[in-house]
Amino acid sequence: MAREAAEAPDVVARLVERNSNACRALGARLRSAPPRFVVTCARGSSDSAATYAKYLIELSLGTVVASVGPSISSVYRAKLGMRDALFLAISQSGRSPDLLALAHMARADGALTVAIVNDAASPLAAACEIVLLLHAGPETSVAATKTYLASLAAVLQMVAEWNDNATLRDAVSRLPRALHTALATDWRQAVGLLSGARDLYVIGRGVGYAAAQEIALKFKETCGLHAEAVSAAELMHGPLALAGADFPVLILGQDDEALASLKAMAVGLAAQGATVIAAGPGAGWAGSPLPVVGGLHPFMQPIANVQSFYALAEAISRARGHDPDRPSHLSKVTETV
Repeated sequence: MAREAAEAPDVVARLVERNSNACRALGARLRSAPPRFVVTCARGSSDSAATYAKYLIELSLGTVVASVGPSISSVYRAKLGMRDALFLAISQSGRSPDLLALAHMARADGALTVAIVNDAASPLAAACEIVLLLHAGPETSVAATKTYLASLAAVLQMVAEWNDNATLRDAVSRLPRALHTALATDWRQAVGLLSGARDLYVIGRGVGYAAAQEIALKFKETCGLHAEAVSAAELMHGPLALAGADFPVLILGQDDEALASLKAMAVGLAAQGATVIAAGPGAGWAGSPLPVVGGLHPFMQPIANVQSFYALAEAISRARGHDPDRPSHLSKVTETV
C-alpha cells in the first residue's frame, strides 16, 4: 500500500500526458452537444471519486449529476431513461457485473458512455463508447491508492476540457508536483490521537466531501476503525451529538466558500470537548491542525489531502495490529451483482 501510494504522483503525470488528446476531444463533444444530465456509477473508492465528479461538474458546468445504484439494473431489472445523458462509470478493475449491466443499459438507451478504468482489456472498457485509462499499472494492494488518486485526476482533466477553462487546465498541469509535495507532507503526527479510537467522524463539504468518503473507507478497511464520512452540513442535523473526547473528528477543508464554516465548526467541536484534527489551508483551525500543501486550487486540495493521508492510514493500521496490505475478509477485485 505504501509503495503504490508513493507512485501516485508519477501515475498522475503519466495520465495527464496520455489522456490529453482524448479529454480534449471529449470536452469538445460535450460542449457541442451538452448532456441533459450526468449519471455516475461506481462502488467503493471509485464511488467517492464519483462524488468528486458530481461536485466538479455541478460547480463548474451547472449540470445536474445523479449517482445511480448499479443494482437498479442488475438486481431489480428496472429501466432508466438516460437518452442524451452522460453516463460516467468509474472502476479500477472494470469487472463488476452490476456496473456492466448499468453501462449496457445506458448505452442502449442513447447515453454517451464514458469509462474511467485502469484495465484497457476490461469488460467495462469494452462496454463504453469512450475510455479514459488511469495508466496506473498493476495495483496489488487490496486498498486502492494510486488508482483512486488517478481517478480524481482523470475527472479533473475531463472537466477542465469540457469547461474549456484555462484555470482548471493549469490546476491539472500542476497536480503531479502538488502530489509529490503532499507525499512528503507528514500526517503521522495524528497516530497517537487516532490509533486507540473506536469511532471517528471524517467531515468535509463540497469537493472535500469526496475525500472524507475515501478516508473513512480506508480507516475501516485497513485499520479496523469505524469511521463515518459526514457532510459538514449534515453533522448539524443530529450526528453532532456523538462527537466528544472519545469520538474524534477529522475535518477536511479547501480554500473555497465552505472554508469559514468548516473552521467555525472545528472551533465549536473543540469547545464542546471533542478531539478535533483539522486538515485545511490557512490559519484559525482549532484542535490539532495537520500540515497541508498550500496555494492549491480548491479542486486540487482534496486530492493532495488524500495523498498525505495514506501514510497516516498505514501507520495507524500497523499501530492497531493490522496488516494494511491484507485487510481481513476483503479481496482486490469485488464483483458485485
